[in-house]
Parts: sequence; C-alpha cells; structure tokens
Amino acid sequence: MKAIIQDLNYNQIKELVASYGQPSFRAKQLYEGLTRGKDISQISTLPTSFKERLLADFEDCTIKIAHTFEGSDGTKKFLFELADGNIIEGVLMSYKYGNTQCVSTQVGCRMGCKFCASTLNGRVRDLSSGEILSQILKVNAAYGGTKDKRAVTNVVLMGSGEPFDNYDNVVTFLKNLTSAEGLNISPRNISLSTCGLVDKMYQFAQEGIPLNLTVSLHATTDMERARTMPIANKWSIAEILQACDNYFAKTGRRYIFEYSLIEGENCDRRHAEELINLLKGRPCHVNLIRLNEVKERTLKATDEKSAYRFLGLLEKGGLSATLRRQIGSDIGGACGQLRASFVDESRK
Repeated sequence: MKAIIQDLNYNQIKELVASYGQPSFRAKQLYEGLTRGKDISQISTLPTSFKERLLADFEDCTIKIAHTFEGSDGTKKFLFELADGNIIEGVLMSYKYGNTQCVSTQVGCRMGCKFCASTLNGRVRDLSSGEILSQILKVNAAYGGTKDKRAVTNVVLMGSGEPFDNYDNVVTFLKNLTSAEGLNISPRNISLSTCGLVDKMYQFAQEGIPLNLTVSLHATTDMERARTMPIANKWSIAEILQACDNYFAKTGRRYIFEYSLIEGENCDRRHAEELINLLKGRPCHVNLIRLNEVKERTLKATDEKSAYRFLGLLEKGGLSATLRRQIGSDIGGACGQLRASFVDESRK
C-alpha cells in the first residue's frame, strides 16, 4: 500500500509540490481537488505528467463508497472500501440543523465493550488521518457538497474504533478537518466519543481543539461498568470525572456522557439516583440511548416506557439529560452497530 496523500496538510502539500519541481500554484489546485473528494487521477486542473508522478508515490483512490444502504428514516449507511481491501462503515444522519456524519477511526476495535459490534473481531489496524478525512470528503462530494456549502455539516467520531487508541492520527485528522484551507468545520460541530482513556483525555485537553468530548459511561459503579466495559479495570469513574473536569477547565466546553440503557443492568431507580449523585452540579449533559442490540450479543434494550421513566428521574434530580432518537437501526447503522469487515464478507 502506497502513502496516503490526504494525510498531508496544506503546507505539506506545498512542500511536496515544490519537491517535484512544480510551480507553486499547483499546490492549491491539488489541495482543492482533494478537498472536493476527487482521486488524484480525477483532478482535471493538474497536468498528466504531474499526476503520473504523484501516482507513483501515492494511492490514487484512498477510499471509495462501495455500497450505500438507506434506512426507513432516511439514515444512510456506507461501506467504505480502503486501498488495502479492508472495509469500514459510516453513517450520515439528517437533522433539522444539518447532516451529521459518523466516521470510523480504526478497522475494528480492541476495547472489548460487550454492547458494541465494532469490537467483535478485534482491531485489524488504525486508520491514517487521511483515511478518516476521506470518509467525509467522499460523502460530502457524493451529496453535492462543496468546501463553502457542505453537505456534511457536523462530524461525530463514533464509528468503529476508539479514537484515543489511534491518538496521533485522530489529532492530525481533526487539525486538517478544521483548517481554513480544508473543509473548515468548527470544533463546536465535532464530537469525539471515548470509552474513557484517561491519559489521552488529559493529553487532548492540551491540543487546542475545543470539540464536544463525549465519554461512554453506561454504569454508575466501577464494578458494574467492568461487566460490560473492560476499560473500567484500568480507569475508574472517579478518574474519568477528574479528566472531564480538567477538559472543562482547559476548553470551557461542557462534557457529555453516553449512557446506554440495558435491561436488567443499569436502568432502574437505584441507578438513576446514583447517576444523579455522581453528576449533579457538574458542567455535563447525559445522553441516554436505548441499547441498539447486536445479534452476536446477549444484552437487551430496555423498553421505551422505562427509558422515559429513567429520563424523568434524571431531570427531576436536576441533571441535564435527553433520550436520543433511535435512527438507522433497521440498516445496522445505529450507535454500537457499526462493524469492520472485509470486502468479500460484505458482499455475501
């Protein structure tokens, strides 16, 4: 597999163009073409001889949309084929405020959360920053978006993979995504979800990228959390809360806790009261999710009535909380259902 040209920022593209002995204006043509979601061979403003030199060193098609599924609610799930033949999934969700794309950061995941499909076969490999970015570039282009009028208005790093387990590539991706020369998406329109890698949470607070930090909590005690999330054996809830407080102090951005409601596991009155005691008074929001069931797992979702009862208890107790609308579940595109597979398996 060759190098990924979308890994490079604009200044690096300018250096690359100069190293090939090309005039400086070629850098803008190249970068603008890539930002429009084009493969190297498709950038018509570049001379053939220059493209041939680039293709000797870089992959032409970093990523392509191999298949698109559309759910009954309009949610679209994509199978992205990578240059090495691996497959990742992503989702585009429509809301009143715009279109949110959920991107993957790894092929698979090694975190082992019991409610998640992404981790079923472990982690195959990390995605490069350009492979993460190309998911957005391709979808934005496919739905008529440009740099100035994007079809993708918001981005969530909630696909397959733990973003902080691929830290360097994810940070580079975020810097390129938010750059003025690129898609220029505001950090306020980006959410990153972590299962709670505390050391990386502290490190990220120093990066100067004040996005919406979301932590998968899903329990109120370390013992209960460890039953579904192996990471709880390394980092405690108390340590996670300290890291969240540090993030707020550094960025001024309140943090969000994802809490999947699992029948018989974490959603009775006791858990609501414990969650209130744990979080009341903190600059946070609780995003409740009725578990999106995975066929290989035994965990079951609570019913809708019980979910709203739990929400009411949190609100009565003074927490900012919402119950997420379930979308994309009929195409396996809901939270926790995205997978990593290989091309031949996905086409069976």
